[in-house]
Amino acid sequence: MAEPIYSGPDAARAMSTPATQTSGSATSSEVAFDVFVKGISQASNEARLALAQRLKEAGIWKGKVSSKFDLKYYTALAKLEEKYQGQVALDKMVGATTPTARYDVLTSIISGGDEDDDGPTTTRQTYVTSASQTAKLLNTVAVDLLERNLTKAEQAKYLKMINAEQRKQPSVQTAGKGFVTTKGGVDEEQFITEKLQATSEAKNVRATDAYTILMKELGGLD
Repeated sequence: MAEPIYSGPDAARAMSTPATQTSGSATSSEVAFDVFVKGISQASNEARLALAQRLKEAGIWKGKVSSKFDLKYYTALAKLEEKYQGQVALDKMVGATTPTARYDVLTSIISGGDEDDDGPTTTRQTYVTSASQTAKLLNTVAVDLLERNLTKAEQAKYLKMINAEQRKQPSVQTAGKGFVTTKGGVDEEQFITEKLQATSEAKNVRATDAYTILMKELGGLD
């Protein structure tokens, strides 16, 4: 999770007012947008000014920053919410296990240099699969290449390898007016296949199968 944008009791209250989630991912602890906005409106002038400056740095706030909570301030928060909901949708699509907060999105925009609100935005998402998600795929590939299921220890070994590769290759989505492109990420089936094919056991299975086929063609096996 990203560090708070500003400090102090007013800022903390603005960021973490408890409420029932009405939008976003199922596992997110983020408050609903209306509660989030109300919390900001009730924060101190200093806290609102600090947030406005961050929104300005992200290219979301246009013109001179101000602590006054008016339509201009609300519009900037609404633009941030649009980007946040886009990230939530992406998290759901790729099966992300770690929820994203609004302030994570804001910090990501600032660090990524997204100064043009009308230009394309780029989001990096690391998708890490769990043991339950990977077990079936591992055994499917193993049965094909090794003619057996993997042991629990083997599953854990390959899951660790897959997760390490997923962290190296995050999914990168670029979205603009009329287009969305996604690059990177890990093709788990291809990755598992390549790893198992390189094992001596898989090579022996292929050799045995080839010999069996040859002998059948020569009439040596019934």
